[in-house]
Amino acid sequence: MHRIIPVLMALLAAPLLALAQANPHGSPAQEARKGPEARPVEGRKLPANVTTDHTVTLPDGRSLAFKATAGSLPLMDEAGKLQAEIAFIAYVQAPREGEPARPITFAVNGGPGAASAYLNIGAVGPWRLPLEGASISPSMPVDLVANDGTWLDFTDLVFIDPVGTGYSRAADGDAKRYWSVDSDASVLAAAIARYLRVNDRVASAKFFLGESYGGFRGPLIAAKLQEEIGIGLSGLVLVSPVFDFAWLQAPRTTPWGHVTKLPSLAAAAMERAGRTPSRAALAEAESYATGPYIADLLKGPGDSQAVARLGDRVGALTGLDPAFVRRQAGRLSGASVQREIGRDEGRVASAYDTGVTGWDPDPTAAVSGFEDPLLTGMQAPLTTAMLDLYATRLGYRVPDLRYELLNNAVNRGWTWGSGRSAPESLSTLRGVMALDGRLRVLVVHGFTDLVTPYFTSKLLIDQMPPLGGGRLGLSVYPGGHMFYSRPDSRAAFHRDAADLYAAAIRARSGTGEGEAGR
Repeated sequence: MHRIIPVLMALLAAPLLALAQANPHGSPAQEARKGPEARPVEGRKLPANVTTDHTVTLPDGRSLAFKATAGSLPLMDEAGKLQAEIAFIAYVQAPREGEPARPITFAVNGGPGAASAYLNIGAVGPWRLPLEGASISPSMPVDLVANDGTWLDFTDLVFIDPVGTGYSRAADGDAKRYWSVDSDASVLAAAIARYLRVNDRVASAKFFLGESYGGFRGPLIAAKLQEEIGIGLSGLVLVSPVFDFAWLQAPRTTPWGHVTKLPSLAAAAMERAGRTPSRAALAEAESYATGPYIADLLKGPGDSQAVARLGDRVGALTGLDPAFVRRQAGRLSGASVQREIGRDEGRVASAYDTGVTGWDPDPTAAVSGFEDPLLTGMQAPLTTAMLDLYATRLGYRVPDLRYELLNNAVNRGWTWGSGRSAPESLSTLRGVMALDGRLRVLVVHGFTDLVTPYFTSKLLIDQMPPLGGGRLGLSVYPGGHMFYSRPDSRAAFHRDAADLYAAAIRARSGTGEGEAGR
């Protein structure tokens, strides 16, 4: 989901594969039962799909009844040979009598190399693993609770795991051919299309939810669906996304890499001081970042007066010692800031959310090889919770395959494309929005995320043409990369997403292409 690595070279081509027909939902049942396949597929290792009935009672007293299906979709080549099995979990409510088909949302995390568990039991699924707090313990209890922020009240949900994540697998063991920007988007688009056809959901309003690299995938998948398969999405919700890796991983000598992080560092200082970050409260930091800050960075570290100004102003905005800022000539490295924030207590802050800290394993060393206290800390509880969800609640047991929450082999083996340019999906987003005047897009971030800073997306969105106006929005909430672990941010995210869905469905009905303003 969240591991962002340097841009690699060469494009690994892979054909767009068809999906063998399966019935991911099976028949209605009070107890777990296996869903029938249209025909047996030789070489499958994952069990038959299982559908179960559930009801969750939310904290506000509402009850949601739904069917949950855990299973997989087999990918076939033109000769009918199994290529891969794509694992998924779907939560579907029966539509009320006389009402149109419910919207359906396909959710994918990123990495690349992450399963969709983060969005499933962290953000929008019917159950949630509580992960709020100032620190994460790998040995914490993994009891799921009813999710007060679930989207199941306004959309059906399908969580998809790309090849090499979750239980998804390549049939011949050669998963690397799926690990490239283009082939990954092709396979995920094909999986979405097959699910829609098999489950008679083609006529439903269709949405995509992607986090981190999953947000990067969103425009690419939308374009594949539009142009190659013939399916139009009504909306995209992109959580802590990457739009352009040149902006995300700029060298230390490139000023805009520091510019985009500065407002998040200022937000972190606000939280440490007991204040709640907001766009209004960060207006000064944003204005300084794109004005005097970048001007002094361009003067270079050899300009002593510029460095002195940077030390004073950046130190004041970030709550860091001006001498510490001057030593880095105003060009703060993420790892150094992570240690500096909690140095007096011997703790390090997470790059994914500076509000989460852990112990520094070697606090007296000049350089400490610490693991991220949020991303690494949550790996064990999320994995355990997913294994328990599959086996206990959903009745889907996979005893002979490992569940991959965050597969570093995928991350290391990813092929990013050919040529000298860093991969980006903003131009594709521009294209899909231009082609479909009814498509809505919501970009959301957490203030204290240093991995995919919100200000990067803000500056890139500013470069987009209006395209009718009102269809591309940015919301930023307290918290980090996984801001949805915080109750207030989770509630605000739910409200903003529900508003986007309502507007997209109105537009789909033909009441108008756009709304004024952005």
